[in-house]
Amino acid sequence: MYGRIAKVVLLALLLSPVIGSGIPSSDKPAEPDKFFHEFIGLNDGQIREIREGKAIAKILDSPTADQVFVFGAVYISSAPERYLKFASNIDELRKLPSYIAIRKFSDPPQLSDLTDFTLDKQDFKQLKNCKPGHCEVQLPSEAMEEFLRSVNWSAADANDQADHLAQRMALQALLNYEQGGNAALGTYRDKNHPAVVAETFASLLSRSKALPVYLPELHEYLLNYPKADSGNIHSEFYWEKVNFGLKPTLRMVQAIVYQGNSPERPAYAVAVKQLYASHYFESALDLTVCVKDDEHPDHPGFYLITMKGSQQAGLTGLKGGIVRKVAVDKTRSSLEKALASIKQKLESQAQSSGPPR
Repeated sequence: MYGRIAKVVLLALLLSPVIGSGIPSSDKPAEPDKFFHEFIGLNDGQIREIREGKAIAKILDSPTADQVFVFGAVYISSAPERYLKFASNIDELRKLPSYIAIRKFSDPPQLSDLTDFTLDKQDFKQLKNCKPGHCEVQLPSEAMEEFLRSVNWSAADANDQADHLAQRMALQALLNYEQGGNAALGTYRDKNHPAVVAETFASLLSRSKALPVYLPELHEYLLNYPKADSGNIHSEFYWEKVNFGLKPTLRMVQAIVYQGNSPERPAYAVAVKQLYASHYFESALDLTVCVKDDEHPDHPGFYLITMKGSQQAGLTGLKGGIVRKVAVDKTRSSLEKALASIKQKLESQAQSSGPPR
């Protein structure tokens, strides 16, 4: 089920008919071509490539250098419901490019869920020198202090001590979020400028005007969990270790599936909201939308459209600009590979097993 947003949430336009336009449906520009042209800036050739089954990814413009937006799309000759089933399958997700490890939390979350949630050797070495404003691992100041106070760095089992402490911290952070929502996500103080996670996420979300109009339930849920209504939403928590940047990153995420209640044209959206990341991302949200192809009823298929958006530290200035280029190029490349892999898996399943159950 793997998480910006300005242009991300404009995908909501694809999930509902245009309201009050006064234009007959037969005269409306076809979707998703209209979206591809007007909001993503794809040309006719790129749209044709997507329709023919090629995975396309593109870096989108962002208002500031510390924000990154990546679009991706591919046409899949299968049913949207099959993707939702795939996106809930941990074993399949584990096989995707860039995933080193992934595990779903129990309900309620348990410390045993985090057994393999471990630090890389490089992160372990850097943690013992962490202090507010100068730390290579993204952490609140109280977490830095706890590592320095609780780990015997000269002991033979220091690495195990650090891992066990990181696991306990991760569990407590998740429990705090389940009770207090975004406000409980804390403040990163590894850099000179503190990053309040709730404020960063709200800023990203506020850049969109479409999400609260077309998918108000999802917008409300993302912003005001756990107090928001969850009638059409299913939510689960995961931790993952991924390699989509310059070094492996531990993340905790909330995976959210939204299903519209229109039986004629069901709307599916999968959002992955970052709760914590050890590197790079101060805040992040991935949104994936399944857009059914109504033009070819004899050959069922859908467009899988995804947007990855984040706010990251260290992407400004001369050095940051170099890091940014490497990071976004790798993100774009990884997204194309992931979409192509998903397409291959779903189409193979469709050919071998028939309609999804």
